[in-house]
Amino acid sequence: MAETAALREIPFTAADGTETSLNALGDKTFLVVNVASKCGLTPQYEQLEQLQKTYGAQGLQVIGFPCNQFMGQEPGSIDEILDYCAMTWGVSFPIMDKVKVNGSGAAPFYKALKKTPNAEKAKGPIMWNFEKFLVTRDGGVHRFRPQTKPDEPEVIAAIEAALA
Repeated sequence: MAETAALREIPFTAADGTETSLNALGDKTFLVVNVASKCGLTPQYEQLEQLQKTYGAQGLQVIGFPCNQFMGQEPGSIDEILDYCAMTWGVSFPIMDKVKVNGSGAAPFYKALKKTPNAEKAKGPIMWNFEKFLVTRDGGVHRFRPQTKPDEPEVIAAIEAALA
């Protein structure tokens, strides 16, 4: 629980260039996702937006972190990414500034997230675009691999349990 409290304090950069953190964004449960506009998994934006609409009033906040580390699938500027997300997928949840999620240049926030194992007890590097981390108010972190869609039963169950 202390590790998650520390995770919620690690700063990262918002799309407008300001520094923020999960704590600064409020006492919420966060679904943190590394996103990309030119990926086969990009249609997950639609499901992420639906989660935001369905559970936002109950305290869920979806947050996207664009990342260009996987086959260059997020090559645009932050302004291009924001326009694409809004115009193509109707995204209303916040998109942060582009980050690196793996390697020596990985954002400190992602270095901390990668310590979380998934359901198969595997932790470590982000596997691909759209890896998901549910950071709960009570100190829990749940990790879902990229192919796990945002509306799959295990994700919904974790969200509902966190919001209960």
